[in-house]
Amino acid sequence: MKLTICTPTYNRAYCLDELYMSLCRQTCKNFEWIIVDDGSTDNTKQLVEGFNAESFPLKYIFKENGGKHTAVNKGIEAAEGEYFMIVDSDDILTEDAVDSIISGFIGIPESFAGISFNKSFKNGKLIGSTFAGEYVDCTSLERPKFNIYGDKAECFFTEILRKYPFPVFEGERFLGEAVVWNRIAASGHKIRWYNKAVYLCEYRSDGLSMNASGLKNFEGYTLSVKELLSYPQAALKEKIRNLGVYAYTARNKPATDSEIADFVHTSVVWVKLSRWLYTLKHKLSNSTREKELNIK
Repeated sequence: MKLTICTPTYNRAYCLDELYMSLCRQTCKNFEWIIVDDGSTDNTKQLVEGFNAESFPLKYIFKENGGKHTAVNKGIEAAEGEYFMIVDSDDILTEDAVDSIISGFIGIPESFAGISFNKSFKNGKLIGSTFAGEYVDCTSLERPKFNIYGDKAECFFTEILRKYPFPVFEGERFLGEAVVWNRIAASGHKIRWYNKAVYLCEYRSDGLSMNASGLKNFEGYTLSVKELLSYPQAALKEKIRNLGVYAYTARNKPATDSEIADFVHTSVVWVKLSRWLYTLKHKLSNSTREKELNIK
């Protein structure tokens, strides 16, 4: 088995069948689908039991609610595929996605972490930005050098992910994937970034990207920023941006600038400067939007 597609899900029975249908339409069936149910209280289990997955293996795992990152850890433990990809329950894949992924791994050095593709909205609009050409090779921390911004569809060697499980903090239900992706990058593992979209998204109002709160998941959020600041490979612009958002958020904890600096092992000067730049940027953005509305 070449590819494991892992779908962490929580109360998404109303949309999970759309992903199922997109997997049924795959031109290459050399994959397994692992659904990790993170404590759903809807009819997810009954829905999955009705799926006819004769053309590809399907595993259903139910666990106590702990957040997407804990569900991914379970999926990695159960994976039988050589490659591993996370596909959220409200998203779908293009019909040639599995074929493109398996073909994309051909010739990839064992020292690499894996490969990645673009994500698009379901209307075809690219998410984030990309580069010119077929592909580039770099780590996740080097993405800004090549204009690789926004969510991407990363596919890793499964054995790499087993070496880097998601940290778990008691009582916290969210941890961004960047924590693990950055750790892998800091170890020197590159990714081949393909300039092709195989993953189609829809950001829903009940989704993690809309509802993840740094204050509710403060230990994990602090870890992600602290580690990013420690990586010499990370771009200065990215460090300032992330520290600015964190410093702005942490003031609502509430925490003093000195405490914030201690949390992420940096200086008070950097905390103040980064937050000021973040606040200024958003004031300018809001001013621009107001002018555009007035013009209309």
